[in-house]
Amino acid sequence: MKKRALGKTGMMITPVIYGGIVSMDVGQKNSDRYVEYAIKQGINYFDVAPLYNDAQEKLGNSLVPYRKDVYLACKTRQRLAEGAKRDLEDSLHLLHTDWFDVYQMHLLESVEEVETAFGTGGTMEVMLRAKEEGVVRFLGITCHDEDAALRALSLYDFDTVLFPTNWGLHLGKSFGENISALARESDFGFLGMKSMAHRTWRSRREQEEANYPKSFYKPIFGDDKFTIAAIKYALSLGVDAIVPPGNFGHFSFAVEHIDECLDTPLDAEDVELLKRELKNIDGMYFF
Repeated sequence: MKKRALGKTGMMITPVIYGGIVSMDVGQKNSDRYVEYAIKQGINYFDVAPLYNDAQEKLGNSLVPYRKDVYLACKTRQRLAEGAKRDLEDSLHLLHTDWFDVYQMHLLESVEEVETAFGTGGTMEVMLRAKEEGVVRFLGITCHDEDAALRALSLYDFDTVLFPTNWGLHLGKSFGENISALARESDFGFLGMKSMAHRTWRSRREQEEANYPKSFYKPIFGDDKFTIAAIKYALSLGVDAIVPPGNFGHFSFAVEHIDECLDTPLDAEDVELLKRELKNIDGMYFF
């Protein structure tokens, strides 16, 4: 699998990331099997967070034989230093590591959260100290709110940004255009999530019947052309890599088709397919 530069970090990563949710709630044996598959396919970037139930424990155990050969990213949802320090210590322990290649402020949802995290006694103090001490190599953010992401980037030159690069959101609302443009101008590592998402679930029953308990949104399934076009669309926005939905089937699909997506970029036919799909969605109910 071809590797790509992750912004200014100097890291060369695979264009598909192993999201820790794949290891969540599946048992240790399955986590081991999924990670072994990823390693054999050349995947070298793994991302996890305390919010993902038992994912840190399971992924940490699975990665023990491979830790020195892969990049490991983790996160904290905390906005104050005390909680962030506890998250960092717990994550290092659960993941059996002495360092993280990337440590991210997770799920920034408002400008107010950013201000809190950057204020006195905020999470940023812990992240900066961890980088100074060599516990963390690079710092990043993950966001679902574009204003929050832009505000955070105005306050600190983050090394990575994990942001929704979804075909429907971008085509329908131009959501993420400012981040995409800034990524082209800047040199932060640009990571795409929700690239293989179709829409939000209409109901809990729909989610249960589809049997995707770990997907916060309805992933695209059963239509390879649609899925490939959606991945190509994310790549066209300038991402260095994508994080597939949190089930092994979608992860393995991305792994097996990413070279095709890179070798034959988004074209007019793909865009027309996505526009037709967008018309079939009754209202923009995304994330």
